[in-house]
Amino acid sequence: MSTPALKIYNTLTRTKEAFRPLDPANVRMYVCGPTVYDFAHIGNARPLIVFDVLYRLLRRLYGPEHVKYVRNITDVDDKINARAAERGVTIRELTEETNRVFQEDVKALGCLPPDVQPRATEHIAQMIAIIEKLIATGHAYAADGHVLFDVPSMPAYGRLSRRSLDEMIAGARVDVAPYKRGDMDFVLWKPSKESEPGWDSPWGRGRPGWHIECSAMSWAHLGETFDIHGGGIDLVFPHHENEIAQSCCAFGQPVMANYWMHNGFLQVEGEKMSKSLGNFVTIHELLHTEKFGGRKWPGEVLRLAMLRTHYRQPIDWTVKALEEAEDELASFADLLGGDTPCEAPPPDFVSALADDLNTPNALTVLRSYAKQAKGDDAEARIALKSCLSMLGLSLDVFTKAAQEDGISPETKLFIANAVTARLAARAAKNWSESDRIRDELAAMGVALKDNKDGTTTWEVKR
Repeated sequence: MSTPALKIYNTLTRTKEAFRPLDPANVRMYVCGPTVYDFAHIGNARPLIVFDVLYRLLRRLYGPEHVKYVRNITDVDDKINARAAERGVTIRELTEETNRVFQEDVKALGCLPPDVQPRATEHIAQMIAIIEKLIATGHAYAADGHVLFDVPSMPAYGRLSRRSLDEMIAGARVDVAPYKRGDMDFVLWKPSKESEPGWDSPWGRGRPGWHIECSAMSWAHLGETFDIHGGGIDLVFPHHENEIAQSCCAFGQPVMANYWMHNGFLQVEGEKMSKSLGNFVTIHELLHTEKFGGRKWPGEVLRLAMLRTHYRQPIDWTVKALEEAEDELASFADLLGGDTPCEAPPPDFVSALADDLNTPNALTVLRSYAKQAKGDDAEARIALKSCLSMLGLSLDVFTKAAQEDGISPETKLFIANAVTARLAARAAKNWSESDRIRDELAAMGVALKDNKDGTTTWEVKR
């Protein structure tokens, strides 16, 4: 299959590079998934959507059978233990329910399921094996039931985040403990109390540290070295830095993944999202409650609102942005109708995405096809639908709404075009043409309402 030149901004090198997979017949990507102690917030939705689009692009470029996408589920963690105790439920009950809601939320956002969703608790043996390798090679040590990674043993530590020692110490929120040799040393294994989850190990009954989990799961499903590792920018340090240290030192490889991709931060209505400010909102709340903007939002609206900003840039999550995304999706649905076929997306659209997943530029291309489709260009309508499909936007919610109100997409398109023609006639002061269009629509049962801002809305009188 001929593949356009895919370019990726690599956090490891701070440059945009041509993507060259280790094996074009086996392109491998790992993305950090949820810690299932609470519902995922809207900031968590960004990497889910971003890397889903990348997954779709890789499948288009290399073929679905040649791409493997792994996104983990962290189901052993101190936050999980604390939340289960707080709610008076078992850890299993908490993680199963939280994961169930997560899977529903991700599906509503239009994301394809990854090829593998490994659970941390199913990979304890691999974690122990890596830790044993690190001890054997002098990169880790056991102390007081703990096993810690010896950071000074790896001269290249800090290459990904490019932080000074002082910055790394501050960023890691290091624990002061008498059994640690150095301030930066981090936990690979720790002892468990009887009330905590635990597994037998050479160092006693215990549980893994956070970072070792992703090293073990990526190794189990993608190998010692793979192509792309993704996640939010907040994971660069310490999580991804520590993953690199563990995996490279355990397997004697110069890199863990060749390309590291990170999406930017998200704020809400111009402010950092936090529970103290009252602007903390989960994906589930956006989909099912009226907490944000006084209404529920379809998953496709959330998805398009996210894709309108380049993944590496910060994004401001606002009600206005959601309203704009919804209006745009509704206009696309009106243009397409219910019988437009979906084909391979046009090359100019794919090329836009292949330039470091530039979704704003891809949407510009998509909108050009929408503009052509307004002129009843059948090929443009097919291209528009194919572009939307590539972005994971099926427009199902809008098609369903049209079916429920008894108005076909074709009729909606006719009405929208007639309203546009009438506005043009009014602007030209062609009052007779304006009245003719109004009367024609009235005969169909369509009532127009001219607004003070120069726009016109309509409704069907039953």
